[in-house]
Amino acid sequence: MTIASAKDLARCLDYALLKPDATRADVEHFCQEARKHLLRAVCVPGSHVELACSQLEETGVQVSALVGFPLGVADMDAKRYETEIAVDQGAHEIDFVINIGRLKDGDTRYVLREMRDVTEAADERPVKAILETHLLNRDDKLLGCRLAVDSGVQFVSTSTDFNAPAASMDDVKLLREAVGLQFGIKVSGGIRDSKAALALIAAGANRIGTSAAAEVLRGFKD
Repeated sequence: MTIASAKDLARCLDYALLKPDATRADVEHFCQEARKHLLRAVCVPGSHVELACSQLEETGVQVSALVGFPLGVADMDAKRYETEIAVDQGAHEIDFVINIGRLKDGDTRYVLREMRDVTEAADERPVKAILETHLLNRDDKLLGCRLAVDSGVQFVSTSTDFNAPAASMDDVKLLREAVGLQFGIKVSGGIRDSKAALALIAAGANRIGTSAAAEVLRGFKD
């Protein structure tokens, strides 16, 4: 992927609202920033999806609902229901946290079914399966990628960005090798400047998740 301008970079950014105390005014300001920079998407909790959709209507900025955040330990039926509600409220995409413990247990049947259930509930909307790679060993990461490719989701994602270390270049390269060239990879984790974002894209990422979109774009030199 070639990034030749700040506008190109903006179309790779998923702008995340992760504050548990976000008010209506906070959501409106957040969406105003997304409109100003014409970002690819905003990622918001389910209770903010409807408001974000109304704020970003006809702007080209997508609204992605956060499902199973941040731990991924809710029952798969709860995640499916969360997804259905988000779709009903206008979400364009879904970012969901897989059951990480089940993946580490090697419970492929459970994890695959969870991914497929969320994908089905998303009704052809893009789904990003968050693996929390910093909690996984190499074999776990490869298994998560294999299940994602088999399940029908469109992206694997490295992290929720909750208490995660900085995004790893090695993880991006490993995930890209595992899923192939046509599959989506989203990278999150402490990305707050254009240098880090561009390096991760060069390593194989399609999307960059950040809660500091303005700072990332500010440092880009057209």
